[in-house]
Amino acid sequence: MVSKNQIKLINSLQQKKYRQLHQLFIAEGVKVIQELLASNILLEHLYVTENLFDGVAATQKTLISENELKKISCLSTPNNCLALFRIPVQRELSSNGLVIALDDVRDPGNLGTIIRLCDWYGVNQIICSEQTVDVYNPKVVQATMGSISRVALAYVDLKDYLSKTNQTVFGTFMDGKNVYKTELPSSGILVLGNEANGISAAVEELVTERLAIPRFGNIQQTESLNVATATAIFLSEFKRSE
Repeated sequence: MVSKNQIKLINSLQQKKYRQLHQLFIAEGVKVIQELLASNILLEHLYVTENLFDGVAATQKTLISENELKKISCLSTPNNCLALFRIPVQRELSSNGLVIALDDVRDPGNLGTIIRLCDWYGVNQIICSEQTVDVYNPKVVQATMGSISRVALAYVDLKDYLSKTNQTVFGTFMDGKNVYKTELPSSGILVLGNEANGISAAVEELVTERLAIPRFGNIQQTESLNVATATAIFLSEFKRSE
C-alpha cells in the first residue's frame, strides 16, 4: 500500500524544484529500472504491482495495486513498476574525445533521445546550458531507456564553458560546411541548439567550425531537422571519421 504522503511526494517529483529539494527522481518501466539498478545510482524505493526485481530488499519494495500505481505514475498508461532513485552528485567535467553541448534544448523527448544516441556512439559527456530541460524530468528519464546511467550530464554557463576550452568548437547551422565533405577529428565539442531558434548568438560567437547537414530534396523547403535527428547524423559522421 502507498500512503497519502508518499503519493504527495512522488507526484511532487514531476516538478524540478521538488526533485532538487528531495534529491530524488522517478523512473518507470522494467527496462529503465533494471538499467538503473545495475548502475551506481542509488535506489530510494520501488513500487510494483506484481512480483518483480527479486534482488531488491523487501525494505525497499512495496507491492501496490494498479489503481495506486495510476495515482503516482507520470504515464498515461502506467506500466507495472515505479521507482524513486537518488539524484547522483554531478560528475567532474571531462573534455576527452567528442563532447556534446546543448544550447537550450527544451523538449524532454529530444534530450532523452540524445542521451541514448551518445550512449550508442560512445560519447561519455554532455554539457547542457542552464536553460536546457532537466535530465531528471520523468519524460527525459523514460526516453533514455536507461542510458542516463552511462552518460554524464553537467549543467553549466555554456558561454563561460566554451570560452575557456582548448577544444575545437563545432556548431550546427543551416549555412555551415557540408558535414559529409568535411574531415572531422575524433575530439572536439559539438554544439546543438534550441528546437525553434538554433544556437544562440552568444554561443555562436564562440564557434570555431560551422557544420551543416545539406538538404537533398528537390523543393528544399524544409526549415530544419529535429535536433535529436540531427544529433544522430552528426555523431555518425564524427564516428565514421575515426
